[in-house]
Amino acid sequence: MEMEEKNMLCSSVVAPNFEEVCPEKVIKFKPPLYKQRYQFVRDLVDRHGPKKVADLGCGDTELLRLLKIYPCIQLLVGVDIDVEKLQSNGHHLSPYLGEFVKPRDLDLTVTLYHGSVVERDSRLLGFDLITCIELIEHLDSNDLARFPEVVFGYLSPAMIVISTPNSEFNPLFPTVTLRDADHKFEWSRVEFQTWALQVANRYNYCVEFTGVGEPPVGAEHVGYCTQIGVFQKSSGKAPESCAAEQHDQHVYKAVYTTTYPSLQQEKMLKFVLVGEVLIQVDRLRLRHGRMLRERKKEESPKPPTTDPSRNPHLVLGTVFTEAEKTRIEGSPQPFCEGDKFFVPLQRLLAYPKLHRFHVGEERLRALIADSVCLSSDGSAVVVDLHNSWDYRPEEN
Repeated sequence: MEMEEKNMLCSSVVAPNFEEVCPEKVIKFKPPLYKQRYQFVRDLVDRHGPKKVADLGCGDTELLRLLKIYPCIQLLVGVDIDVEKLQSNGHHLSPYLGEFVKPRDLDLTVTLYHGSVVERDSRLLGFDLITCIELIEHLDSNDLARFPEVVFGYLSPAMIVISTPNSEFNPLFPTVTLRDADHKFEWSRVEFQTWALQVANRYNYCVEFTGVGEPPVGAEHVGYCTQIGVFQKSSGKAPESCAAEQHDQHVYKAVYTTTYPSLQQEKMLKFVLVGEVLIQVDRLRLRHGRMLRERKKEESPKPPTTDPSRNPHLVLGTVFTEAEKTRIEGSPQPFCEGDKFFVPLQRLLAYPKLHRFHVGEERLRALIADSVCLSSDGSAVVVDLHNSWDYRPEEN
């Protein structure tokens, strides 16, 4: 339900008819006001790391598109009354090719529901964050009265963010009363804060007030263009009348849903592990081959060094921490038998890019066994020491 400021000249928050007004009276926001609101939500996500997030009145789903990149979020839901907007924008939330090549650590499901924000749907229970960006001013008096009962009382998320126009800012705009034809009201700061505090007290929340869209110099007294209330649930028992109603109620209609590839899915974990193993083994093989060539060139071979910074199996073009070096050095060394090169699985798991997956040797072996060649006892990956496409300076 958010107004389309981004499509309007000079990023103003007034209706298109302002083009007939003297240009110097038009207030410009940099970045545009809608982007400042979205950034406010993104900053909250950065600070609090919510797992389940819903955007009520999600409109063209742009906020959802910005939030889907956050690794902490595992369930992302949008609700809107405009089914055509949801149907036409759902595809923007689909995973890109790169998200299959480099999947997320945690699962993510994105769902768009068609329905009214004043209807109760149990699939939105238990959320960490619900956002209502430029929503409440589109509600008529009956829906506005029901809104707190549903969002604060029934859904009762850990945090709620509500933004709405600050009517005290409106006189700074040319020929504007309400900023959008669909707005049923626009509140002053006192009106919004009075309503918000009453709702917070009734449903056991605390609320802080802020905003985005700073006023021009000399008009600081009007406050932010968009006023924002951040509600956080207070510790304590939920209201009795709401707790009894938290059973299955599926009122919304799912318009779009998608699941992102992640390392929690065994198929994706196997795909990534096999790729990392092959890359790591080939780096070690090439460096081992280079070391053998250098030894042949030396008339008087130097004694083996114990300096880990010069260990041919330790330095792979990557800067390791001391702890990583110690872990790698403590693992079994790669070795050759004839024209075969062996890299122990324990060695591979010591390198950071594989260590981060937190899989043990047995699980790694099970996941990669049908994709790479393993030694007879399954303890090491085996490859040819030399490949026909290897670069050999002596052949030039």
